[in-house]
Order: sequence, then structure tokens, then C-alpha cells
Amino acid sequence: MLSDRQLEERKLRQDRILSSALDVFKANGLDGATMDSIAEKAGFGKATLYYYFSSKEEVFLGIMEEGWKSLLASLEVIIQEEQSPRKTFIKILVQIAQNAKQRPNLYEFLFQAPKVINLTEFDDQKWKKHQGKLYSILQGLLEDGIERKEFPKLNSNLMFKAIGGLFTGLIFFGDKKKTDISEEEVEALLNNLISKQ
Repeated sequence: MLSDRQLEERKLRQDRILSSALDVFKANGLDGATMDSIAEKAGFGKATLYYYFSSKEEVFLGIMEEGWKSLLASLEVIIQEEQSPRKTFIKILVQIAQNAKQRPNLYEFLFQAPKVINLTEFDDQKWKKHQGKLYSILQGLLEDGIERKEFPKLNSNLMFKAIGGLFTGLIFFGDKKKTDISEEEVEALLNNLISKQ
């Protein structure tokens, strides 16, 4: 049985591997990354790396899972506040933006990697469960907001995709020097895209 300290050290090593691998993937892509380059970047021997992950693909999926899981966890308090659907939707987008500004490499990876890497060949994609849960929450908020007339009566799926695209652009392609995005800015984004009835 491992002690709390040993479990904490294990988690720290795993986090260091994932953080280092993120840099390696960003620099070289999935095809150009190797277990050697990930181990070297993390400052561990290959034996340590292989103890935690059996392949670079497994490391890749580990980054995706930990990233989406931590993103979802950061939203729990906002979701539990049970405010109006529109207010909750806006607060969630602001929190995601704050997370992305604090760790831009990770969030750019989470949102962009599935678009550029064919993930259909990967067997165990636990991260999709977390991503799906977030998307279901946002979709549900849009649908509830439409019912309460906080959003216009539009196809919620199309609205979700349009807002997601604009929001992702605002975070990753907007003013890089700007450290945060306010609720007012997200509200303005929504109002430019859609207007309340």
C-alpha cells in the first residue's frame, strides 16, 4: 500500500510527464514525437516513462483526459450556483477563457488537436466522456435559455457551434496581451451573434 506522500509523488511525476509531452507534441506533432524525446524533456529515464505510459499515443490521450477532466472540475461551482441558464452559460464561458489564458498551450491543444490529428484509430478515449459532458451542459443551458426566452428561438445545436467557433477565436486569436475576458465581453459576443427575444 502506497503512502499519501508516495501517491502525491506519483501524481507529480505523471503531471510532469504530461506537461513535458505537451511541449514535445506542440513542437513536433504526434508523428514527430517519440518516447525518447518525451522522457528527455521530462527529465526522466525511459523506464519511468514506460511505467506510467506504454506509448506516445497513451501519453497523448493522458493529456487530453487530464485536461478535459480539470476543465470540467473548474466549472462545478458555477454549475451548482443554479443561476439563470444565460447567466450560467456566460459564467462558464468566462471560466473557460480564464483557464485558457492561464494555460494557453494546454487549452489550445485540447481544442485544436482533435481537428488536426485523426483520433479514430485510438481505442480508449476517456477524454471524450468529459468533453461530451461539458458540451451537453452547454447545450442544455442553451435549450433551457430558449425555453425561458433568454435566447432567441433558434436551432440550439447550430447556435452552440456558432458560439463555440466565435468563442474559440476570441480566446486563441484575440488580443494575446489581454489577461482576462469579462462577463460583459461574453455578453456582447452573444448579443452580436444572437439577440434576446
